[in-house]
Amino acid sequence: MKILYTLLLSFFAMAGLAADPSVGQPPAANKPVQVLLKTTSGDITLELDSKAAPKTVANFLQYVNEGFYNNTLFHRVIPDFMIQGGGFQPGMVEKPVRSPVVNESVNGKQNKRATISMARTQNPDSATAQFFINLVDNAYLDAAGSKPGYTVFGQVVKGMDVVEKIAQTRTAQRGMHGDVPVQDVLIISATQLP
Repeated sequence: MKILYTLLLSFFAMAGLAADPSVGQPPAANKPVQVLLKTTSGDITLELDSKAAPKTVANFLQYVNEGFYNNTLFHRVIPDFMIQGGGFQPGMVEKPVRSPVVNESVNGKQNKRATISMARTQNPDSATAQFFINLVDNAYLDAAGSKPGYTVFGQVVKGMDVVEKIAQTRTAQRGMHGDVPVQDVLIISATQLP
């Protein structure tokens, strides 16, 4: 490949043409995948780590590209902990989900401030569509030894101020759900960026 690239450069030089700098470069697939969450509180840009959590990222992107997250709530907000979303529509109507994704928490990633992780039940392999954004370092959510943790699969790269704004939302008990924002905080749309 390197020889071909060198030959192409020589050809372009002889022909007096400028070489295309993208020729011979790794494909755009190596570019980090980003997702834009447009919310009623502002925009949040996520960068996903498909090397550390390939199945989790593929699962999340499938939900994104199907439009699943559009018009869903950040339904659980706990200051100095995290904000959680991706499973409920306004009125706390739960959305039907696909089969769970395998836990990938033993990937060297930690639940640090501004990371995004999958929400789950006590069953490590129960994560489906719901996710949370860590407001602080939550080391106790990490995998430790044989104990699985909560899979970190990316981080907020823009809009952490929006995440903090959501974290200050007043909450209340709604039915069997606690820490629910009194005024709906909506994910208007979730879009994979080009």
